[in-house]
Amino acid sequence: MENLQFHESVEYWANLLLVWVGFGTLVGLLAKAIMPGRDPGGSIATLAMGIGGAVFGCGILKYFWNEMEVTPISPVGLVVATGGAFVILFFYRLLGGFWFVEGEHPHQPRLYARRRRRLADHDI
Repeated sequence: MENLQFHESVEYWANLLLVWVGFGTLVGLLAKAIMPGRDPGGSIATLAMGIGGAVFGCGILKYFWNEMEVTPISPVGLVVATGGAFVILFFYRLLGGFWFVEGEHPHQPRLYARRRRRLADHDI
């Protein structure tokens, strides 16, 4: 039987995709762990925030230090990617109405559901 192997470019892109997914998840979790409070979004939002933070953080670093070669999977890349994800999480919370609510009758965002007390026989 012939040896089944993927084409080299398919292996390269699959490896690159898996590395970015793993790295994005790690960076998103680090940013959520650093920022206190309840975090919006689930696992997909954490992944997207981590990947977006890596692109944002590494892009900003590359913009200001053009001669520096930055890869997201390095110690410097991890720091700037976590910082970028932190900034994205901050604006996600800010624009999501967690701190400021617009309108005539602003109200506090409801973070926790209220528990109703059951009426006992002696309360009636």
